[in-house]
Amino acid sequence: MSVRLAAFMLGALFLIACAEPPNKEIDQAQGAIDAARAAGADRYAATEYVAATGALKRAQDAVTQGDYRQALNEALDSREHAQNSAREAAETRAQLRGEVERDMAQIAALIAEANTRLAAASRRSSRRVLDTPRKELAAVNEHVQKAGAAMKADDYLAARTELQGVKDRLQGAVKALEAPAVQSSRRAR
Repeated sequence: MSVRLAAFMLGALFLIACAEPPNKEIDQAQGAIDAARAAGADRYAATEYVAATGALKRAQDAVTQGDYRQALNEALDSREHAQNSAREAAETRAQLRGEVERDMAQIAALIAEANTRLAAASRRSSRRVLDTPRKELAAVNEHVQKAGAAMKADDYLAARTELQGVKDRLQGAVKALEAPAVQSSRRAR
């Protein structure tokens, strides 16, 4: 008999809990979403973040319709998605930061090599031959400066976007600087 009584009491508590809006859980979900947004989840973990905000909206809609059980489920789901998005955002952000820092180091080495070759080529080649590599290096430097500013602002997505294709452009400039050196050495013979 006591098992039946316990089950009845548990069911009654559940019905009572569902008789009023789950405001506490909705507030917790909203707090988790706010924390996730502060962690950059809207940019670095968009799928989970959108799921969290969608579940919160559905919870609020369920309250409006008087379906408090559905509202509770959606609020709990929203909070879970928000917490997952905050965690995912932190991991993704750290990974991007590492990638951007490695790219910046490689690009700095390529820029140094390109500048060294440019200085050497300027002694042997005409200014007209070196105009294209100089312009390319100036354009690359502009992208690197923007990427550096984005890194300082902790915007690693923007930094990564600025660095896309920069290594290839630098390698092309280095190859262009090799060509005049080869041409001038052939002329000297």
